[in-house]
Amino acid sequence: MSRRLLLASPLLEITVSRLCQQLIESHQDFAQSVVLGLQPRGIHLAERMHRELEVTTGYSIPFGYLDATFHRDDFRRRDSLVKPNQTKIPFVLEQKRVILIDDVIATGRMIRAALDAMTFFGRPESVELLVLIDRRYNRQLPIDPDYVGQRVHTLDTQR
Repeated sequence: MSRRLLLASPLLEITVSRLCQQLIESHQDFAQSVVLGLQPRGIHLAERMHRELEVTTGYSIPFGYLDATFHRDDFRRRDSLVKPNQTKIPFVLEQKRVILIDDVIATGRMIRAALDAMTFFGRPESVELLVLIDRRYNRQLPIDPDYVGQRVHTLDTQR
């Protein structure tokens, strides 16, 4: 199977900046907003976006990361032991506007698991999903991101 690079460094910088600008337009003062990165790979993008948002806006925006491993509907179906990552949310989500960030959305199952996992930290006012890559033809659940870096048309067999 051949691999292709979707976002090289200059385009990645532009995409991250565009996504940050869209968040700034939507959240303005970020008074009730929090940023959550989804473990394991979403936290790298979330940290980068969080840094850029704070530098650009001058606001201090609460940041955390969430592991949804044990909320997945397939975690008991694996042949090997599941190795969870750390969840660190040092604030309550009650009445907050959560910006949930992940690197890729495909089936939507991990996002569903993340929504379940978040309920242990309070009931947010809203949850917005930001992804770098949307593999939209792989969706199994009716979950659609609010902010997308790039939409990619892939088959189930492509990674």
